[in-house]
Amino acid sequence: MTGTQAQPSLAQRMAMALRLLLTRCAGAGARSRLGPLTRWAIRRFIRRYGVDMSEAAEPEVAAYATFNDFFTRALAPDARSLVPMDVADWLCPVDGVISQFGAIAGEQIFQAKGHSYSTTALLAGDAELAARFGNGQFATLYLSPRDYHRIHMPCAGRLLRMTYVPGDLRSVNPATVQRVPGLFARNERLVCLFETRHGPLVLVLVGATIVGSMATSWHGVVNPPRPGRIRRHDYGDQRVMLARGAEMGRFLLGSTVVLLWPHATLRFNPDWTPGAAVRLGQALGSVQRE
Repeated sequence: MTGTQAQPSLAQRMAMALRLLLTRCAGAGARSRLGPLTRWAIRRFIRRYGVDMSEAAEPEVAAYATFNDFFTRALAPDARSLVPMDVADWLCPVDGVISQFGAIAGEQIFQAKGHSYSTTALLAGDAELAARFGNGQFATLYLSPRDYHRIHMPCAGRLLRMTYVPGDLRSVNPATVQRVPGLFARNERLVCLFETRHGPLVLVLVGATIVGSMATSWHGVVNPPRPGRIRRHDYGDQRVMLARGAEMGRFLLGSTVVLLWPHATLRFNPDWTPGAAVRLGQALGSVQRE
């Protein structure tokens, strides 16, 4: 947890342990090469969730040795196009659904009706970093099981820091988001801080039930292991540069991404609305210009 949350009760700890066990089991199964059983599971998943395999770089189920290989499948080269810089400075980093977006009220981020959480809690108690996003802007994007599960850069940036934050593994589907206070600041997550030409940018990859692991393009798989403590990785002395639209990470089973911008940085795409579907490469917003 972040250190800003109340200590969980025994019943809550038992529920958290069960979710962790389910996640570990799901992760182990998703990593396993099970031949016909893996192919059966992939085909069943495609039918259940209506996955469009025509967009995949490899549309044949038999090409995937593990379920994770399928779940983190690459897109065909022409499946998405990136909005030009002269149309939008920031592009949508994922395929998914807009959960919420807009202004941060002081340090409170709107989650759902009746629920908000603080930037400090989201950022693992780092009040100094959170202050940089006071009265800023945020976007929360949900990746459903059917979606493409790689995350790309909304703009070019230099990686400064990555922080793994242990936490719960509750579902992040829309029904749970409506019901559980402070969900995104309570779940396991990966906080990535970038320096961009427009100022700092944070991308938070939020874990969830049966999300076997999260990975980044510069580190590889981050979890497991799950040591139960915050782990910080400083890249300030390294030149980890990622281009606009470049892959920065992926979920091995899906979840949610939260983005943070400083005050008076971003003007959102006027066509955006909560609940709307979005795709990688579409216009997210542009710099606020006088």
